[in-house]
Amino acid sequence: MAWQDTVEQTVTGLGFDLVELERSAGGLLRVTIDWPWQAPDAGQPVPAERFVTVEDCEKITRQLQYLLEVEGLEYRRLEVGSPGIDRLLRSEADYVRFEGHVVDLTLKAPIGVTGTDVAANRKKFRGTLERAADGVQWQVVWSDAPEPKPGQRVSKKRAPAPLQAMTFLLDDVQQARLAPIVNFKGRQAPGAAVAPGDE
Repeated sequence: MAWQDTVEQTVTGLGFDLVELERSAGGLLRVTIDWPWQAPDAGQPVPAERFVTVEDCEKITRQLQYLLEVEGLEYRRLEVGSPGIDRLLRSEADYVRFEGHVVDLTLKAPIGVTGTDVAANRKKFRGTLERAADGVQWQVVWSDAPEPKPGQRVSKKRAPAPLQAMTFLLDDVQQARLAPIVNFKGRQAPGAAVAPGDE
């Protein structure tokens, strides 16, 4: 069994999900963990988000230090942490969980769409993650309108820029992460727009 599988088994055995596992040439071993998430049943309220604590990271660190010594894996430093604001999306459950959030998406190959405003050689997209109309595929929806500058007044009469959408399958994705957008005015519902004049 590969050491990566052993790490994942250890993390899941302690009740967490392994979000990301990185090993750098400098000897750093970085393990990113989160609490498991399950979609609520239809009609049920969304449960409160459960966050990884320092104590959780310490528990995983102690267990992994012992395990990696037994495995004989050489490393200089072990870091165990939570996913952060640019969390990696790996599984279908991650996409369901973060539907409605803004994501940064990189495709394995350019989309090759011509006859649209989207360049045929484009592989990177930032937009709101949504389930496609077919209920199987996913899509990223965005507008190419420039963001208003802080303090800039936006006319309510101005027509909004048209939205664009790019549909994809999970197999098309090289990497997807939550976009690291910081809002200092507090948490908003996913996809909630800032009202004009609130910038």
